[in-house]
Amino acid sequence: MTFLKTSLLNGIAVVVRMVTLLCINKILAVYVGPVGYAALGQFQNAVQMITTFASGAINAGVTKYTAEYHEDEERQRTVWRTAGSISVIGALVTGVLVTVFNENLSLAFLKDRAFGGVFVWFSATLVLFVLNTLLLAVLNGKKEIPRYVISNIAGSLFALAVTAYMAIMWGLYGALVALAVYQSLSFFVTVFLCYTAPWFKIRYFIGRIDFGVARNLAKYTAMSLTSVACVPISQILVRNHLGESFGWEAAGYWEALTRLSGAYLMLITTTLSVYYLPKFSELKKSEDIRAEIVSGYKIILPLTAAGALIIYLFREMIVKLLFTPEFLPMTDLFAWQMLGDTLKIGSWVIAYLMLGKAMFKLFMITEVIFSTSFVLLSWLFTNELGLQGVTVAYAINYAAYWVVMGVCMSRKLKAVQ
Repeated sequence: MTFLKTSLLNGIAVVVRMVTLLCINKILAVYVGPVGYAALGQFQNAVQMITTFASGAINAGVTKYTAEYHEDEERQRTVWRTAGSISVIGALVTGVLVTVFNENLSLAFLKDRAFGGVFVWFSATLVLFVLNTLLLAVLNGKKEIPRYVISNIAGSLFALAVTAYMAIMWGLYGALVALAVYQSLSFFVTVFLCYTAPWFKIRYFIGRIDFGVARNLAKYTAMSLTSVACVPISQILVRNHLGESFGWEAAGYWEALTRLSGAYLMLITTTLSVYYLPKFSELKKSEDIRAEIVSGYKIILPLTAAGALIIYLFREMIVKLLFTPEFLPMTDLFAWQMLGDTLKIGSWVIAYLMLGKAMFKLFMITEVIFSTSFVLLSWLFTNELGLQGVTVAYAINYAAYWVVMGVCMSRKLKAVQ
């Protein structure tokens, strides 16, 4: 399937998800405000870290090896069975630990023990959450894009319905519970879609762990755990710095802007995941890989830059429409954020080659370096420029990351010629 076809099919799910996210943003803006946004960002980072540990952080590996073994169904099933068993065991153990330490986690991430119940809700549905992401990884590797799209649409609709109801009824607490459980609910749609596929049998996903496969998946575990230990923690550190230096409303403005960036970039970022990860896993020749990267850049960079420019030009109208007038101070942050978004996508096109080719050492080193540099640059520039400094740091950090990725991947491709 070509990049354009994948983009068009995936675009259906992305449009639905973008619309639902924008609706969710509006609801949250009205019912939780800027301070609530900061708390949601903290909890989302916690969810990100916990689910990665619970799943064994192997989903990228499942996608890679499902695509790589596309002509050998038995090897695919060995991968799924190993991944499924690891995921279920990890989710059960993690769920028990989260339940036991729910108040401690609430205090660590949300600065208040009163939100401990949110973590209990999360732990109760963690197994479903992990199995849903595993099945989506298989669908991606199998290039079952229609099923993948339908499952993602279902997840988006669940997110809107659950978040709207919970936030309206119970404010911030309800919004946090919704964030904890909605992705687990979409498991039932995903498993139904997979159940109708000829390759799906429940016994293919639970059983004896193959330690050879487990070792291969461990490379992706190492990469994902590095990422989950770096990216969310760096965001938490930056958010805490903003809250303590400029007030939690200011931290909420940055969180709202980050969510807006994630929403409008979704078409690009999800297509990179759906198309490039399995594609790079299949390609063997350096000239084919280069051609794929160049082809992607011809479509991706102009679209990203155009989207960023449009959002910058209409930033005040967008903030009033998608949030509330209370969020208007965030318009001062848009210029550098939009530049950073464009640089981010440019770097990610090349960076996906690391995942496709399991370059785990390079991935881990660069994740640690650039997550650390983002925190340090944020502290430096916010001290000099105020709140706007965090977006300056974001843009500079991704500019440097793109340069490093270009140099490293160019050397890797020369080595396989």
